[in-house]
Amino acid sequence: MVSKFRGTTRIRPRVTAAVAVALLALIAAGCSSSKASSSGPSSTASAGNVNVSSVVLHVGDQAGSGSQALLSAAGLLSKLPFKIEWSDFTSGPPMLQAMGSGAIDIGSVGDAPPVFAAAGGEKVAIVGAVTAGPNASAIVVPANSPIHSVAQLKGKKIAVAQGSSADYHLLTVLNKAHLSVHDVSLDYLQPADGLAALTSGHVDAWDIWSPYIEQVVGQDHARILVNGTGYGAPYSFAVASRAALDDPAKAAAIRDYLKLLNQAYVWGASHVSAWGTVWAKATGLPDAIMLKAAKDDVRTPVQITPAVVSAEQSVSNAFTTSGLIPGHVNFKDFSDSSFNDTVGGS
Repeated sequence: MVSKFRGTTRIRPRVTAAVAVALLALIAAGCSSSKASSSGPSSTASAGNVNVSSVVLHVGDQAGSGSQALLSAAGLLSKLPFKIEWSDFTSGPPMLQAMGSGAIDIGSVGDAPPVFAAAGGEKVAIVGAVTAGPNASAIVVPANSPIHSVAQLKGKKIAVAQGSSADYHLLTVLNKAHLSVHDVSLDYLQPADGLAALTSGHVDAWDIWSPYIEQVVGQDHARILVNGTGYGAPYSFAVASRAALDDPAKAAAIRDYLKLLNQAYVWGASHVSAWGTVWAKATGLPDAIMLKAAKDDVRTPVQITPAVVSAEQSVSNAFTTSGLIPGHVNFKDFSDSSFNDTVGGS
């Protein structure tokens, strides 16, 4: 479902419901639920001979990750021998806030949301990782903006979703230009509101991810100031609640889910046009925009290695140093590599 803002399409969840007060003053986004019954294979046993036939896995989704649409496009959703209940969120931070309250078992987010969740004491862990290209992150400005360099952002108002991957991308962009978050005015907005703020002139720039980049460039003729080349972090994550991981049946279901999701990422990388068409139907945006987004946001599954954990520790340390999260987070305590065998297998 989409809504219109001054003739511009913007993505929003299909149905909204109140979520708890978000971490570090972040306003929680709405989520919707729709049960997708998977007939799947005749066998109801998963890894370790755990029966998952009675499991209902609660999965968070968002326009930027499109996990449900990707699994459907790849023809894999029906292969899961359990039911999935999908909930839509506008970004990763409110999804993990809902996960902390027990509403979500697993969901895909960017690099920063797990850090903010960890800093808030949420009982979650990264259980899967993917890399994406640099075109999937960007700071955009209006076409007629006088801003043509990062240095010119000083003193300007920038929209960004607090605790999102865009938040970290912006932090690294500013730091490399010898600027801090105190040199700009941050307007913490969820993606749809950030889009509205940029196109109405209420902010000077917007840090955002695919497919919103392709949307605002394609429909509103915004200009990309910088993309992700040399900025941000290379990883996005599947995050699961500790409660779900401690439940043998749900943990087995999560393993099956990750295995097929990783296969779907591989399929999407080699079927970009088909994936873009299905993703367009899911978001309500034109095929041309979503084909560009599918090309820009090709994701490759990788294992959670010490190098991945170290990279995420660097994200956490940067937020701590900037004063955007309190205290130090030991990110090893929020990582689970026991699902690494879901990468590269069939």
